[in-house]
Amino acid sequence: MRSKKAKKRITTPDPLYKSRVVARFINIVMLDGEKSTAEKVVYGALEKLAEDRKEGLAMFEEAVKVVMPKQEVRSRRIGGATYQVPMPVKHTRAEALALRWIVRSARTKHGKPMEEKLYVEIKNAYEGIGDSVKKRDDTHKMAEANRAFAHFRF
Repeated sequence: MRSKKAKKRITTPDPLYKSRVVARFINIVMLDGEKSTAEKVVYGALEKLAEDRKEGLAMFEEAVKVVMPKQEVRSRRIGGATYQVPMPVKHTRAEALALRWIVRSARTKHGKPMEEKLYVEIKNAYEGIGDSVKKRDDTHKMAEANRAFAHFRF
């Protein structure tokens, strides 16, 4: 039997935008515990999005909403066979996946500073294009292709 379920940690909002999503994004961008560097990178990218701070935050949150997946596939072992079963994604997981995909697609680009790469990726996600949106579409396609196994969900 499994042990206790882990308690959800509540992330404190970031000091500049007072947003939990931005705070989570900073934590995902952070490497080797260098939070101040990650903050500079993220704040720089968000400032480039729009002149007004509120407008930049709104654009960022809309970009995250665009990338958030509605369904994903999970492996389920039934009778010796492993099936890819499509399942709906909870909001917190969808948000975490979206943030992760945005950062990963920005990191795969080369030749520019991270601030610039994040700005371009967030802007592309806001417009509905880019690698992170493609990743979401691929996830949805895989869930749609395995819809025949949806009855194994429970």
